[in-house]
Amino acid sequence: MEWLRYGAQHYPDRICINEYTYKDIYGGVLHVASELLPLESSRVAILSDNSVIMAIYVLAAMLAHKEVLLLNVHLKPNEIENQLKQLGVTTVLHSQDRRNQLPDSMCVIEFEPLETILADRVLEDIFDWTFNDTDIAAIMNTSATTGQFKSVPLRWRQIRAHVQASQEVLGKTEQDNWLMVLPLFHVSGLSILMRSLYNGTAITILTKYDEAKVLELIETEKINMMSLVPTILTQLEPKITHHTLRVILLGGEFIPMALIDACEKKLLPIYKTYGMTETFSQSVTFSVLDYPHKRDSVGKPLPGMQIRIDSPDADGVGEIHLTGPMVMTGYIGKEPIDGDLNTDDIGYVDEDGFVYILNRRKDLIISGGENIYPKELEDLVYTLPSVKECAVVPVSDPKWGQVPALFVAFHDGESMTSDEILSFMTQSLAKYKIPKYVKILPALPRNGTGKIVRNELRLED
Repeated sequence: MEWLRYGAQHYPDRICINEYTYKDIYGGVLHVASELLPLESSRVAILSDNSVIMAIYVLAAMLAHKEVLLLNVHLKPNEIENQLKQLGVTTVLHSQDRRNQLPDSMCVIEFEPLETILADRVLEDIFDWTFNDTDIAAIMNTSATTGQFKSVPLRWRQIRAHVQASQEVLGKTEQDNWLMVLPLFHVSGLSILMRSLYNGTAITILTKYDEAKVLELIETEKINMMSLVPTILTQLEPKITHHTLRVILLGGEFIPMALIDACEKKLLPIYKTYGMTETFSQSVTFSVLDYPHKRDSVGKPLPGMQIRIDSPDADGVGEIHLTGPMVMTGYIGKEPIDGDLNTDDIGYVDEDGFVYILNRRKDLIISGGENIYPKELEDLVYTLPSVKECAVVPVSDPKWGQVPALFVAFHDGESMTSDEILSFMTQSLAKYKIPKYVKILPALPRNGTGKIVRNELRLED
């Protein structure tokens, strides 16, 4: 929060969010914080799509020393009510269009109009700008769309460590303007807000992903940084004809090599990244253009972060554990962790310190005693020009225990038969890795951040 105040004092007329300056946003945050300060509850929730107003409310609630639960807008009313009750939240701040998702039993406060927020000027001396490292700034629930969730407390210690380390790796310029199309209720969106305030640079927030608008922002050089998931970039990349992009932070799911190839040809500055809510976004990152020979990796740990491979096999492959100041202390209401976070991902670290992710442990397929990594199969299928997206998941089998099933969707006007796909895969893979089932779909199910929801893929549907 001190980064916003510093910006308002030292470069008040510099653009902060969209067309609004640091002075504008600072004044809006003070206004909303003054309204929230009297609330007795130390914990509030926010339900909104991306907007300048939402960013102001998030920052204002933090300034009022409220722990801010950021709710996923894709949740049903009963799911939201369950999360609010389990976390003891009785007050929800919301945008006008989200009121119908909230239970009547809650105290609900609708966002004020932006012009009202920005018109007022509040004296700042009523606020305490001191935030301890152990204070909770925000709360995010993981796996929230499945009904089973864990609550991650994001503390100021994690946020400060992250923004400093990220700046070391990504650098900064006064011209930086970071596009935010990923949700602010997700750690990818919140980390963009915090990094940009720390760097004293600009953010462009879009309510939702709009390909035409994004292309306009890129080609008119209004933005030079963006965070995307591979699915979005796969669709966007062929249409980019001119750019001055400095950073494309790319993570959230496995990245097809065909996409990396296409981006390298256009000198698109891909920074592969690996992270999670529990580590306040990225904890491992690198520039593919700077290290093309390491393109299969997800990079090196950010300053202050350490990787440990637990119980490695003969090839050095094992469970990836993270330690460092960005790692959470433990889920709310659960046992604290000892500073060593088991990511449940499987991978290894090479001789140069680059981290390689083979798969999520839960996605690993064990067939007749052989390990099959879905990522290997998916990377191969993505080399087929007609394939838009794919996923490989385990299916129970009486003989082998598990076998792989491939789900695939094609670009418009393109198609292949299941036999053609399998014939192609047989040329490159051992027999035990070949999918026993292939299902062609119009599109694969995705969550709010664009990740493929594998547990919704069914052969019998």
